[in-house]
Amino acid sequence: MSSVTPLLSAREAYAAEEDAECIAKEKVKKKVNDKGKKPVMSAPQVPEASSTSEVQVIKNGAAGSKTEADASSKRKQGMDPPLVPQKKVKKLKQKKSTGMPFVVKDMEPDQSDRDKTSGGGGGGGGGGGDHEGSDECESVDEGFPPRLAESYDSSGTLKLDSVSGESIGAAGVLDSRDEGRKVFQWMIAPHSEASFFRDYWEKKPLYLKRNTPDYYKNLFSTSVLDKILHEEKIHYTKNLDVTSYNEGKRQTHNLVGQAHPSVVWDYYNNGCSLRLLNPQTFHRPVWKLLYNLQEHFSSFCGANVYLTPPGTQGFAPHWDDIEAFLLQLEGRKHWKVYKPRSEEEELPEFSSENLSQDEIGEPVLEITLEAGDLLYFPRGYIHQAVTDENVHSIHITVSTYQRNSWGQYLQKLLPRAVDLAMAEDLEFRKGLPLDHLRVMGVVNSDMETPGRSAFLSKVKELMERLLLYAPFDAAADQFGANLMHDALPPLLGPEDKMCSVHSGGERWCRKKQKVINRVELDPDTYIRLIRGNVIRMVAEEDGVKIYHCLENTREYHQEEPQFFEMSHDHAPAVEALIHTYPKYITVETLPVEGDDEKGGARHEYFT
Repeated sequence: MSSVTPLLSAREAYAAEEDAECIAKEKVKKKVNDKGKKPVMSAPQVPEASSTSEVQVIKNGAAGSKTEADASSKRKQGMDPPLVPQKKVKKLKQKKSTGMPFVVKDMEPDQSDRDKTSGGGGGGGGGGGDHEGSDECESVDEGFPPRLAESYDSSGTLKLDSVSGESIGAAGVLDSRDEGRKVFQWMIAPHSEASFFRDYWEKKPLYLKRNTPDYYKNLFSTSVLDKILHEEKIHYTKNLDVTSYNEGKRQTHNLVGQAHPSVVWDYYNNGCSLRLLNPQTFHRPVWKLLYNLQEHFSSFCGANVYLTPPGTQGFAPHWDDIEAFLLQLEGRKHWKVYKPRSEEEELPEFSSENLSQDEIGEPVLEITLEAGDLLYFPRGYIHQAVTDENVHSIHITVSTYQRNSWGQYLQKLLPRAVDLAMAEDLEFRKGLPLDHLRVMGVVNSDMETPGRSAFLSKVKELMERLLLYAPFDAAADQFGANLMHDALPPLLGPEDKMCSVHSGGERWCRKKQKVINRVELDPDTYIRLIRGNVIRMVAEEDGVKIYHCLENTREYHQEEPQFFEMSHDHAPAVEALIHTYPKYITVETLPVEGDDEKGGARHEYFT
């Protein structure tokens, strides 16, 4: 996974603001003492939005967060701190608006635009494509400025008026996460999703015999592979591996540079297997399948395609660090699957080296996959396969949940929790006992002494106390920010593009010799996120970062992490869009304080 600079916890963001207010109060007190009289204090005001853009699109990833300083003494120790700093705000009474849909009219796309948008997104795994304002306010003391009191009930549930896409005649009406669930159900049909996750997920293999050879035929084929080799610039190692496995020895035959079709097919004719890495980069139906699954799993989904000649084996026995779904496309392949050899090798963090036949024991599953069949096995299950003597085999392995475990979450959570505890809690800064080296360590591990018992008891006490400082949400946000870097970009159809910056809006008209199709987001314009999992909002000390995958490419990590920044005062607008998806809300109902603020947010973030 990508590395994103550690983010501030909610408690840190709160503390920074509180400290700033304390410093301001100290300055006021000093001024009062100097003058000998008490000044009149005005109520805190929500800052007005600037008429100029404050957003900067940064392509070089997550810049380092500011180091906290002198904040520890003022931090609160509640378990549910706010997302961003607290301050006094006004509760806005929203006006209801009937609204109007965002429709682009008088568009004159040229032929190249039509070609680029000819393949729609969403749906099943198959399908063709390339081979590729307020009247009155009342003053309240609200502890969470983005969550304006009028917009959330006492349990924190959003109360904004939202409408379905169908009710306003919008082009985009589907929920991408629901579409992802449907695609996954299609992939494992006739098995149900509920029984799969209950009985098989991370537990044991699943073999589905369909007797429907064409079930996955639109995903990929040997002919598509040949076309990619001839039309794309495929490089050994980066895009393609040439492998063989004979007499217990696995070999890789990759050359340097571009993989020319004639050379690749010569390797194949001599018994070598071909592994095409990241086929989603070159073939639209694979991209479509993986993006939909990514929406469902909330985890990066990848794929490799394996083509093996008749009567051969391309890889040694091994286990992988991913949840694997093998979809047989053509031909037949005989598979042997083995249980992990020990508990330590169950659900491993990393893939294994090549294993020998005498290291793996007896298979728990031995089957022959034919076109249309599916085989799933959890990470850690050893596997190997050989093709039928009379026919080649080509299958695609869909993978997900690589390094997406509780352990990885805790690796992000605990170091930051220790940093916060050290800064805030005296108990974590007290010195170790004088005898700790005499009672602890390997040579003392079997001894039971009062000093050792006292040491272990203290460690247990501090571990329990550590939970008070754990930035649970900040750790989850790191996962989310990393996913935005890993993720495939959304596959957008023509309707999506026409109602977004990807294609809609102003453009030059050659015939009229002027810019046409001016589009404004008016207060009663309906808006929503373009997909359910395309952004992650992260609170930091000096503002909010919105990480997104909209500008990623189909090549893994070709771009640096993508994000833009906004003020805390505008963050609730994004929060509202996240929580109301897949429904629409009007610009006017965005929970931002005041009409001027809404106008600023509209011009800065939505145009």
